[in-house]
Parts: sequence; structure tokens; C-alpha cells
Amino acid sequence: MIVWLNGAFGAGKTTAANELLDLLPGSTLYDPEVIGAALRRMLPKERLGQIADFQDLHSWRRLVVDTAAALLTEVEGPLITPMTLLRREYRDEIFGALAARRIPVQHLLLHADEPVLRERIDTRAADDGGSTRAWCLAHLSSYRAALPWITAEAHTLDTSHLTPRRTAERLAEAIGEGAGTAGIVQTPEPTAETVAAGVLLFDDRDRVLLVDPTYKPGWEFPGGVVERGEAPSTAGVREVYEELGLRLPAQPALLVVDWEPPQPPAFGGMRLLFDGGRLAAEDEAALLLPGAELRDWRFVTEEEAARLLPANRLERLRCALRARRAGHPLYLEGGVPTGCGHLLR
Repeated sequence: MIVWLNGAFGAGKTTAANELLDLLPGSTLYDPEVIGAALRRMLPKERLGQIADFQDLHSWRRLVVDTAAALLTEVEGPLITPMTLLRREYRDEIFGALAARRIPVQHLLLHADEPVLRERIDTRAADDGGSTRAWCLAHLSSYRAALPWITAEAHTLDTSHLTPRRTAERLAEAIGEGAGTAGIVQTPEPTAETVAAGVLLFDDRDRVLLVDPTYKPGWEFPGGVVERGEAPSTAGVREVYEELGLRLPAQPALLVVDWEPPQPPAFGGMRLLFDGGRLAAEDEAALLLPGAELRDWRFVTEEEAARLLPANRLERLRCALRARRAGHPLYLEGGVPTGCGHLLR
């Protein structure tokens, strides 16, 4: 298990984490900042010049998960992880990958009022010669902006007037009660190519429905991985019901088959999109969200989808909309129509 201690710089994460080691038998301190420091030494300066923070490196986010899994083969756990995490898409990527490794996470926020944070940052700056003060203060606005989503998902403990020991004691109590458990249910990471089926659902304005998963960054189509022995269209129908509580009246029509090439560490595979048709108003009103998997849904135009979808899913959507207008499915490789399908407009 991982106990992820989130919070602004100056909230007391590291001191509380060290105190917490005495209160949780078998626990080990796991600081992902060490991974960031190592990547700074290994990556070329040209790559480092493209980012503002080591958290922006996909390699860092992946190594956080891989290292946690490796550590848990050596120690009993839990791993106590004092790490500021303010970008929700990074939280989704890391926590989703941990869930795929069957590593549970308890997400706890150490919060302090801003005057307290500034005072603690000034005290820390006096100890280190002021080298970190400006950087820490600059991140307070990012922390304020992230507070709504963090407090909605993490267990919050106000440390403004708590000593490190008392903070750790309160944390231990909350951890023992299961507070902040990230209830993500995720299939294991693939070990080979996979087949996945998505279903496009439309409203009466022909906008397409997208969902916001909790276990990976970016928006997505309803759907998921096809299980062994399962027909892709059946998988799409099943996933729509599991994710949205909607029973489709008929098997959906095929729109796109896209071969996604392997791009290590991803294995790629076949990606299919089906046409689930238009939803009636009563169906829209009855849509449900399983909180552990999806946090939101919305109908969007193609232009709005361009701001929400990763590039590969956006190209797949655009081709699917073309195929829907033409009444003819398209075959793609890496998001590009091949054969006679590329002539369709």
C-alpha cells in the first residue's frame, strides 16, 4: 500500500512522514523526488529545457509506479510518500497505474492556511540560504487552484496548528480508518497487444459523449478492453452498461477499426469504435457514473473534443464521424485510413 501525503510546500509532509514511520509498523519512506533528481542527472539538457518541473516527464511518472512496485517486493509496506501532486491528470496517471499493479493508495492532504505556509517557507529559506523560497512561494497559486479537486478526492487534515508528531498521530488514525482510499478498479497492465472497443453515443444535436476516467489522463470514449472469448461489439455494450448504467437496445454498428502500433512501453493493438446511436432525453437523464472509474461525462462537438482528447483518440474520432456520415466503416493504421477508405469524405 502507498500512503500519499499531498500538500503545498510548507505543509509539513516530510516531517510528518518521518514521524509516521514510528506509528505504522513495517512502513518505509518513499520519496519520488529522488527519482526526479536522478532524471535531472541522466537526461540531456535539451530535454530538461523543455519542461518546467520533473513531474512533467512521463518517465518520472512511470518510474514512480515502477519503483513503488519494486520496493514493495523488498519491504512489508506501506510506503509513506510525501509528494506534492497538483495536476489532476498526473494523479490519474500515477494512481491508475498503481491500481493496475494492485497497489492500493490512500491519498491524504496536509493543508495549512496560506499565512502559515508562507511563514514555514520563510523559516525553511533561512535554513537553506533562501535558495528555495521563491520557487515555493510561486507554487502557492497552483496549490490554491488545485485545492477543489484535491479536497474532493483526498482526506484533508489541517496542520496549521499541529506539531509534526500530532500531525502524524492524526494521520495514523485516518489511515487506520481507511480514509482517502482511492477506489480505482483497474485491469492489470497488458503484457501483449490488446483489443479495445469504444462506443460513440450522440445527443439530438449530434454531439458525441465523452467520459473523464479517474485512472488515466485525458478524456475517453465509453468502452474498454475486450475480454478473452468476448465479441468486440458485445464488449462495447457491456462497458457502456458498466460505466454509464445504459442498456443499448441493439448491437452497435462498426465505424472504425484502428491498428495502434506498439510504442514502448505500450503494446498497442486493435481499437474499434462503434455507433451507439442517439440517446433519448430520458436516457441522458438516467446516465450514472461509477465514481471509482469515471468522474464526469459530457456531450461535445468535434471542436470541443479537440481540447479534451489526446491526439490519437481525436484522429480516431474524426475518422469515425466521417465513416458515420458516409455509412461505411474505415480501417486505420495508427489513426490513418488505408486502402480505399482514405477516399471517403
